[in-house]
Amino acid sequence: MRTGYFYSLAFALLTSASIAAIAAPATKVEAVTAPLAVQVAPSGEVAKVDLNAADATTLQRELTGVGEAKAKAIVAYRESNGPFASVDELLEVKGIGKAILDKNRDKLEVN
Repeated sequence: MRTGYFYSLAFALLTSASIAAIAAPATKVEAVTAPLAVQVAPSGEVAKVDLNAADATTLQRELTGVGEAKAKAIVAYRESNGPFASVDELLEVKGIGKAILDKNRDKLEVN
C-alpha cells in the first residue's frame, strides 16, 4: 500500500508540474547587453569646496584626511578670524599641516 501511495503522489506531482509548464504564458526573453565602455564626463572641472561657505559636514566628507574634529576646527577658525583670504591660510588651523593641504589643494577654493 505504501508503494502505491508513493507512486500516486509522484504521478500527481509530475502531472501538475507538466500542466503548469504548458499553461504558463510564453514570455519573450530580451537579450540584455551590457555596455562595453562607460562614458565618463570630462574631468577637466572638479567641483571645489569653498572654505568660506562649507559647513563642517561638507568639509569632512569632501576633504581627504579631514575628520570631524579638523572640520570643526576649520569652521571655528573661520568664525573667529573671519573668512579665509587664501587656501594657504588653512595652515593656520590647528591640526591642518602641509601634507593635508597638499592632498586637498585641488579641491579647495576661496570665494
